[in-house]
Amino acid sequence: MTGTSSQKQSIPVIVGPTASGKSDLGIKLALARNGEIINLDSVQVYRGIYIATAKVPQAERQGVPHHLIDIVGPTENFTAGDYARLASRTIQEVESRNHTAILVGGTGFYLRALVKPLFEGPPTDSKLRERFAALRDRKGPEHLHRMLTRVDTQAAMNLSPRDWPRTMRALEVYFQTGRRISESQPETPPAPKLASRIRVIALNPPREELYARINKRAVEMFGSGLVEEVESLISSGIPPAAKAFQAHGYRRVVEYLQGKRTRDDALNQMKLDTRHYAKRQLSWWRSWPGVKWIERFGDEAETFEEAKRMLTEDRGPATGDRPMTGDR
Repeated sequence: MTGTSSQKQSIPVIVGPTASGKSDLGIKLALARNGEIINLDSVQVYRGIYIATAKVPQAERQGVPHHLIDIVGPTENFTAGDYARLASRTIQEVESRNHTAILVGGTGFYLRALVKPLFEGPPTDSKLRERFAALRDRKGPEHLHRMLTRVDTQAAMNLSPRDWPRTMRALEVYFQTGRRISESQPETPPAPKLASRIRVIALNPPREELYARINKRAVEMFGSGLVEEVESLISSGIPPAAKAFQAHGYRRVVEYLQGKRTRDDALNQMKLDTRHYAKRQLSWWRSWPGVKWIERFGDEAETFEEAKRMLTEDRGPATGDRPMTGDR
């Protein structure tokens, strides 16, 4: 698709909580729409980690090209801004081949950065970010928002209490530089033209069944050598504090290998972490405007038919331009 036709081509985005079957649906849609899949998962970008990432094996991709997987080392700090730049370029490349670019994954702040570029502030202070992330996990994203209200009221007013990635970034800018990010908004890049073509379809399968799949997947990951994978990476020189090890599953295995948890405790905490993460993902997408919801898993035949129908109807963009408030 080149020229005017490229500008009119919608960009399907398949999102939802972990273990909801996004990859299955993405591959089916890619086969039906002459598509290529662009990863929208912040863990799958890292090389060297596999078992707890749910990367689709080559043999199961059915010939569908997958992009932005295994692109950075496990110690690299790959930001949402980095993702947005690569994803934008990859979309252009896919469409230059007259193919449909289909984004698949659950990392909401990656999509937000793509359709509404972030202010380019100071380099990330990993220790400061870890402190904010710990506060978010312990007290919830609303606590970070209240912190921001105290130091940058204007920025807080422009963000939903659920929008923790941008809230966290605003706090980082303030505590690193003493400068309010609201004072830098004129420096924020404009939204790219592709933002108006984004069409978000979110999976929301029955909660109990989703949690059962999450728990089962965690047990299978441990049984498939997750502990040994992490142990091998650490032995090869990858530090326990590496960025990739902050992902769900890996963090608890590292703690087990450091003697901070038993193996059973690490497994159970991984299950709990992942269930909590799934809840946060659903909250994020409920606040995203224009999302079309499917109340099933992505591997169900009815889901594929419903997604095709939604994309055919194509009633308008879901770009995340409106404030992230309310519920669906």
